[in-house]
Amino acid sequence: MSDPGKIRSQELEGPSRAPHRAFMRAMGLGDRELAQPLVGVASTWNEATPCNMVLHDLAEYAKRGVSESGGTPREFVSIAVSDGIGMGHQGMKASLVSREVIADSIELMMNAHCYDALVGLAGCDKSLPGTLMAMARLNLPSIFVYGGTIKPGRFQGRDVTVQNVYEAVGLHQAGKMTDAELHELECSACPGIGSCGGLFTANTMASVSEAIGMALPGSASPPAVDEDRLEVGRRTGQALMALVRRGIRARDIMTREAFENALAVVLSMGGSTNVALHLPAIAREAGLTLTFDDIVRVNARTPHIGDMTPGGKYVMEDLHRIGGVPVVMKTLLDAGLMHGDCLTVTGKTLRENLAGVKNAEQLKDQDVVHPVSRPLRETGGMVVVRGNLAPEGGVVKVAGVPKLAHTGPARVFDSEEACAEAVAQRRIQKGDVVVIRYEGPRGGPGMREMLSVTAAITGQGLGYDVALLTDGRFSGATRGLMVGHVGPEAFVGGPIAVLQDGDIVTVDASHPEAGVLSVAISDEEMKRRLAAWRAPRPNYTTGALAKYARLVGPAAEGAVTG
Repeated sequence: MSDPGKIRSQELEGPSRAPHRAFMRAMGLGDRELAQPLVGVASTWNEATPCNMVLHDLAEYAKRGVSESGGTPREFVSIAVSDGIGMGHQGMKASLVSREVIADSIELMMNAHCYDALVGLAGCDKSLPGTLMAMARLNLPSIFVYGGTIKPGRFQGRDVTVQNVYEAVGLHQAGKMTDAELHELECSACPGIGSCGGLFTANTMASVSEAIGMALPGSASPPAVDEDRLEVGRRTGQALMALVRRGIRARDIMTREAFENALAVVLSMGGSTNVALHLPAIAREAGLTLTFDDIVRVNARTPHIGDMTPGGKYVMEDLHRIGGVPVVMKTLLDAGLMHGDCLTVTGKTLRENLAGVKNAEQLKDQDVVHPVSRPLRETGGMVVVRGNLAPEGGVVKVAGVPKLAHTGPARVFDSEEACAEAVAQRRIQKGDVVVIRYEGPRGGPGMREMLSVTAAITGQGLGYDVALLTDGRFSGATRGLMVGHVGPEAFVGGPIAVLQDGDIVTVDASHPEAGVLSVAISDEEMKRRLAAWRAPRPNYTTGALAKYARLVGPAAEGAVTG
């Protein structure tokens, strides 16, 4: 009789499958291993980015945990693009596309080889949601493992992250930093392996993995180089086999309430606006719909309590020292702001997992996470803006931004490169509204992040004196009044396509439930301009980017291709 955990690998049993098993025996598997559930151990390990360097070792520990618990692990790898190294040039167009490739490749490997369950390991920004998308799509017993954060660097007596290096480019352009100082910072900001240290996209999505119940409690925050990180891998393998025996699958955990929990945690910590892409995309794979309206609703009831960089003072390792993401979750749960009955990969509910955790009120001598009674801000760290420039909406990270409304003349650029050149030449002035268009999911294609531009503007001292809007997106390290995901995007004829230099644009994110992005022209003038607009030629006509541009949907729906 087959093992009850063999959900798919029963397909490899019986006399007609002798050739299939012969291939597997060539890899050292015997009767015992073939009789057990086959577990895919999928990682995005590579040498393209420090985020992924630990994943090979971490996968070995996960495989050990699976083997110790009666499973047969089979390791394979997917791709992962380095957002940091891809930033500011054509390479960034591959970043969001890679999310789809990761999800597709994991799905294909799991299906082709009849694997019964999945451990997914990821480190860099798009590899986390890509792996979670595959888990939701496959709906098998699954657990996610994060590669871990980098430790902060030290520069001139203070902690720094790679964000400081991006902003230092602007300081250097403005003559406020010497060549020698920039080189010293470059050499010290990233002292070892791991994902970018602040609450940027990777650490934001790692927090999501815990909050949504798909990762072991406390697994998001240990640095990549900590010994605890490898043990997380081993415990994950063991926990996965318990899910296999109990028949608990990914969609049993990824419910609507679980997605609301994930939103609450991210919004309470001032996390990356990229969750406005990734959570709807993951939800779609789980058969759910998550919209900008859901973000508005959860944001309105969730206080900002995590003082995390770039909007605050602390990096992920600081959060780890006080107890990690469970402290945030417990603080919200005790205030009635999370759904405590959601099932998690431990086989227990979220409330049961957090039973022994202290909330921020109970933790003394720390201000990384504030009590709900004394929040940094009464509402969460993200605002959705709408208006005649963004009928589908746009997103603004408001965490740590002192000025949430701005009106000024548009400075319009049809690519990131054109804007970057203007910034480098110091042609952006106080009061401007910088517009970067034709960088959306289809228009770029690939919806590039604009960190190089936004960081240079901040480094020049204009971070809170200008606003920036784009149909592209922003890094989790971006600071300032920056509107991303503006939709409809320019390439499909959204209103942003007909903005002109000098048009007076208003960005107002000061009202959490009624953010505004508008231009001071009449409806008749808007209609006239749109009627005269003609779509540009695609930037790519062959290859992966061209294929993506033909398939991808709007940012407001997660920029998915299926």
